[in-house]
Amino acid sequence: MATPPKKTLAERMRSLFIADPEVPPPTPPSPTFSEEWREINWGDKESLQYVRDYKPERDDINHLRVLLYGPVGAGKSSFINSVVSTIRGRLCVPAAASATTARRSFTKKYETHHSKIGKGNQGTYPIVFNDIMGLEEGETQGVRPADIKLTMEGHVKEGYMFNPIGPLSGTDPSYNKSPSLDDRVHVLVCVLSANSVEITDSVLRKMAEIREMARDLGIPQMMIITKIDEACPETEKTLRNVYMSKHVKQKMKDFSSAVGIPMNCIFPVKNYSDEIEINDDVDTLILSALRKMIDFGDDFIDKIEETKEEK
Repeated sequence: MATPPKKTLAERMRSLFIADPEVPPPTPPSPTFSEEWREINWGDKESLQYVRDYKPERDDINHLRVLLYGPVGAGKSSFINSVVSTIRGRLCVPAAASATTARRSFTKKYETHHSKIGKGNQGTYPIVFNDIMGLEEGETQGVRPADIKLTMEGHVKEGYMFNPIGPLSGTDPSYNKSPSLDDRVHVLVCVLSANSVEITDSVLRKMAEIREMARDLGIPQMMIITKIDEACPETEKTLRNVYMSKHVKQKMKDFSSAVGIPMNCIFPVKNYSDEIEINDDVDTLILSALRKMIDFGDDFIDKIEETKEEK
């Protein structure tokens, strides 16, 4: 049997850079895990009833108050609209939201958003969301951390127009000098977009300052990651891939590391945006986050009760 001729040096070099047509290319790694890394009950209706049935046990607290904060364009107002839509079972837009990715905050004033019970004058569910101006680059743009602290303490009155130049003064008519426990914030939620390129150092410093203020006040903290459908092709196909997607999990880890909120307090969601009807999968993710907000906030209210009894 004849020995095949040896390849020249030039031929051997070319073979390093030119793929052999008879050898199949390597299989790219899968963008998804083989199974969900976090369990979730898709189509869960019990959580919806859990939210609707919730009521603070204290007589001096009528509403569990959730405050949202985050960079401009993260989807805070849209998340409020999505929560109200999920609870009411139809699309609602109580909070004015922008459809553009602007560099300046669309929300300018402090506003409380309720979710009505049924039709007519049947009252509202005892969980409310407060929307505020977004965090922006620079010291004289966007909401100031000092104003967020005053908000958490209940000192900011409804309708206050945030001033990026200076925090709310104790002599201002919008300053609530004697806040009740009902005026205080019971859960602080950071809202970030999975589709954002990066969070600037200036905004991260403000977020760290806000987190420290909430820590000192004992307020529980969570994170909502929005726009997961825009950030990942797998979740764009179906939201049920959210806890299968390697990209979404890595994004959650990156945000957890950057902001300091533990993974088990981070919840990816899709806000209602292009839908005109309620969607079970969108609702499932929102309810998963909403149920934890109620649990964390209720624990905080219990802590207030224990502190009061100790005194």
